Amino acid sequence: MARPRMRAIPLGGVGEVGKNMMAIEYRGDLVLIDAGAKFPEEEQRGIDLIIPDTTYLTENLNRFRAILLTHGHEDHIGSLPYLVPQLDSIAPVPMYGSRLALAFARNKLEEAKAAHLVDFMPIDPGVKYRIGHHMEVEFIPVTHSIPGSMAISISTPVGRMIHTGDFKFDPTPPLGPHTDERRLRQMGDEGVLALFSDTVRIEREGSTPSEAIVSETLDRIIGQAQGRVILTSFASNILRLEQAIEKAAHHGRKVAVVGRSMVQSVDVARDLGYINPPPGVMRPVDEVTKLPKNQVMILTTGSQGEASAALARMASGDHPQLRIAEGDTVILSATPVPGNEETVSQTIDNLFRRGANVCYSAIEPNVHVSGHAARDELQHMIELLRPKFCVPIHGEYRHMHLYKQMAIETGIPSANILIPESGVPISFSRIDARKDPAVNGGSVLVDALGNDRYRNVVLRRRDELDTVQVIIATVVVDLTRGAIIAGPELTGIRFDDEDSRKLIAGAEAELRSYLERQLRRGGMSYGYLVGKVKDIVARYVYQKAKLRPMILPVVTEL
Repeated sequence: MARPRMRAIPLGGVGEVGKNMMAIEYRGDLVLIDAGAKFPEEEQRGIDLIIPDTTYLTENLNRFRAILLTHGHEDHIGSLPYLVPQLDSIAPVPMYGSRLALAFARNKLEEAKAAHLVDFMPIDPGVKYRIGHHMEVEFIPVTHSIPGSMAISISTPVGRMIHTGDFKFDPTPPLGPHTDERRLRQMGDEGVLALFSDTVRIEREGSTPSEAIVSETLDRIIGQAQGRVILTSFASNILRLEQAIEKAAHHGRKVAVVGRSMVQSVDVARDLGYINPPPGVMRPVDEVTKLPKNQVMILTTGSQGEASAALARMASGDHPQLRIAEGDTVILSATPVPGNEETVSQTIDNLFRRGANVCYSAIEPNVHVSGHAARDELQHMIELLRPKFCVPIHGEYRHMHLYKQMAIETGIPSANILIPESGVPISFSRIDARKDPAVNGGSVLVDALGNDRYRNVVLRRRDELDTVQVIIATVVVDLTRGAIIAGPELTGIRFDDEDSRKLIAGAEAELRSYLERQLRRGGMSYGYLVGKVKDIVARYVYQKAKLRPMILPVVTEL
């Protein structure tokens, strides 16, 4: 009889950046490492979020033992609100991770009314956790742009696999800890069957700069600013938020936090002791608006140019409390996620138009550094662990290919480096590795109605799109003059009867009425307008006919 094999099944995060998810199974036990999401690219305007297809997991609930989180970033926990409700028949599902990762996961699941389906299990590094009948799991601290980041070791009778999560080797991490090289080297001495490694910065030679450089840069920019300082970053980048608050306090500024996800992140980080501002530094928004501008810092969402985020609304004059004004210094302490470059550029343009001094990575390189390992650090991880097999993950195909070349140079045989494919299991014995027949491993497109991200949503698999009803909303506008130049015109696909045509006509009239009112008021950014076109049409069609077609806004600005 064939000996049991350990299998790793990537369900996302390979051949792409984002929606990281991997199932690990041995005999009757299955655990899931991460459950991430990714944002749609510019040409996917009718979509709000992209998550992995979890059909394989729901078909194997009898073997599902736990969810293991490497850390709390969106590309590693963003699909939890959509996955966890599908696990209700085996609830409560154990979820292991650092206290910060679990706090972020809990916030998401509470918003989705699904937190009761999970048993949150905070881990201690170095402790071995027995999961199921055959798996021993250990979490190893690594440095990343968020505290509480972990690599994960899973041992079975076949051998040990290590999933690095997102990591780098930073000699001076502001919030600690260092990547635990001593434990990693020890595991290498004990024997590592397979290494699954982050690869996204393999193109960068050397090592990723330390976060200490960002701290020095923020200190200089904030110290030189004459007016308000407005800083945006990923809401979950706790390290950056802590640095900004510390420097603001040092320069005598009060700090207000704007944007729901940013407020939640700061609250969680303060509760867990990662952010400890001096008394009196944190103030409500309505209070700091009354202070002299050189005594104010605003932390806000919107680093990716999101149309509905606070920064884009400030830049377009649409925010109810804050407007960008001449003399403001705006710091974008993040790099655009692939696909968001255009919206970020539009936001920067709008900030300059309103007289702001804008600091972003193209002109101020050290305003942000990556949390991911560069080439030398990726090589160092291999040297510490000395695995028999290497599997590059968390990257596009070129990243994985370049990682393979580097691993060969480091001494791993070419035949022992497997470039993964989404949905294709990699099966390990003690002496060999192979790819098994594919399972469902595609993408699911999340289409939310308005701001209801979790309850009023439609999930669409890519292979179902050729049967979906679609409304294309086309309009040409002049935002400077506040005028409609052409349209709006709505075209329905798979809306064939007379009632459907009346529905489309009604939605078109509703959209025209809204646009005429809002454009006269002025202050709308292009990105905000695109989002509103989708929302107005989607809401009208749902209210009148309880239909949820895909809405594709095509907005041209003259």
